[in-house]
Amino acid sequence: MKLYDLDVSGNCYKARLFAALAGIPLDLRPVDLMKQEHHSAVFTGLNPFQEVPVLIDGDSVIRDSQAILVYMAGGLPDRRWWPDNHAAQAEIVAWLSVAASEIRNGPNAARLIKKFGVDLDLPTALRWSEKVLPILNKHLDAHEWLALGHPTIADCAIFPYLSVAHEGGIDVTAFPALLGWMTRVTQLPGFIPMPNMLMLPR
Repeated sequence: MKLYDLDVSGNCYKARLFAALAGIPLDLRPVDLMKQEHHSAVFTGLNPFQEVPVLIDGDSVIRDSQAILVYMAGGLPDRRWWPDNHAAQAEIVAWLSVAASEIRNGPNAARLIKKFGVDLDLPTALRWSEKVLPILNKHLDAHEWLALGHPTIADCAIFPYLSVAHEGGIDVTAFPALLGWMTRVTQLPGFIPMPNMLMLPR
């Protein structure tokens, strides 16, 4: 599989992290956003939204980090990451939606503003963060993992932008259950870090 990648992108890291945990080899193809490579005709042909990551697997072209997680996990003999049961899938998808909504609009947006100077509204990003972090902490106070009682792609979808939330001025260390879950993620066999990730006990 070939992954069009940006090392500081949390969405790209979702794919890299899951591939590392699941033992899936990836051929990484860095995309230089500073040189506008994501606006090239070739890349736009792969993803008209001109965003990374994009996964190429034979004739299949998959855009969107959540979709890439589902695609990679769905091709594995090990069904723990993405079970065949539709109720289990629904539970995981609910967390993928949190990654694409609350996490994207909260910690991710705050990081884009503070680290990369993206023109977004910081008070709105902080409000999203203030909403989602206590909910996550309460859930993880009662559950070891986000879904199904064991690691799934839900954990890979939620973890990345929380691991670099400090770059947006968001303090996840104020939430002990959330912090404990993040530590458990880093202890999974095959785990790889994201650049400038929060240092967690191993």
